[in-house]
Amino acid sequence: MTREAAARLTHIPRFFLWPAMVAALVAVAPAHAQSDKYMAGAMEASAQKAVASRQTGASPQCAAPRELTRLARPLTRTARLLAAGDPIRIVAIGSSSTAGAGASSSDASYPSRLAAELSDRFPDHEITVLNRGVNGEEARDMLARFETTVIAERPDLVLWQVGTNTVLRDHPVGSTSSLIEQGIMQLKAAGADVILIDPQFAPKVIAKDALSRMLDLLHWKAKQYNVNLFQRFAVMRHWRESQGIAFETFVSPDQLHMNDWSYACVAKVLSIAIAEAATRPVASAAARGAR
Repeated sequence: MTREAAARLTHIPRFFLWPAMVAALVAVAPAHAQSDKYMAGAMEASAQKAVASRQTGASPQCAAPRELTRLARPLTRTARLLAAGDPIRIVAIGSSSTAGAGASSSDASYPSRLAAELSDRFPDHEITVLNRGVNGEEARDMLARFETTVIAERPDLVLWQVGTNTVLRDHPVGSTSSLIEQGIMQLKAAGADVILIDPQFAPKVIAKDALSRMLDLLHWKAKQYNVNLFQRFAVMRHWRESQGIAFETFVSPDQLHMNDWSYACVAKVLSIAIAEAATRPVASAAARGAR
């Protein structure tokens, strides 16, 4: 384009240029348009399925991708006990979403449902799951009772749900870091396998600015201290954003706590993750890695 032509263009009213600009953008980005169209169609189909499910009164499918549920590290102690046919003792410690707030009964809490799921998966084994959740607690409160309510039970596996109340109360996330470290070290010193469980995906939780920092902290601590992290937040987010399940289906009316369906589904996918990590062929995997 010559300088004279460019100069003339600067005097053309903007509303004459918009059609040409739009046409140019469409011409150079057909792939993006197709991708957006596909995503919009997928989201609409997912939403339609969710609406149909609610209209028929049917419960949505309990599912989550393997990449969200698989535990990164084998559960060595649990695996050893399973192989020997010995009893397995699991302690679930946490706050209200461990205690079972929002559930219709204590039998509908995630630790109770987990006990049932694991017993179904391993009918020839004695597996006990103890619920040591207390409403409203933060990491400091839980740590203060580790010796009496967790370690004293001589657990083989500890499920530690932590972080939600710190986020909800706008308390500094950084101050939780050393507490989580202390807790993990105590549990490992007791010889237990450890699984951290991060916050729930619920309206009152996702509204908090500190949430992402807490999720990052738990991910880092699990990696740093070589323990597992069950990504409850990502699993529940998948229900909402990928499966199109409405919040009222898996969150209580208080917009914070889980309900019978979500406790049962979390217990199901967690049981699958525990079973896989406790039966993983560690020796063969190590041998392949050494080649």
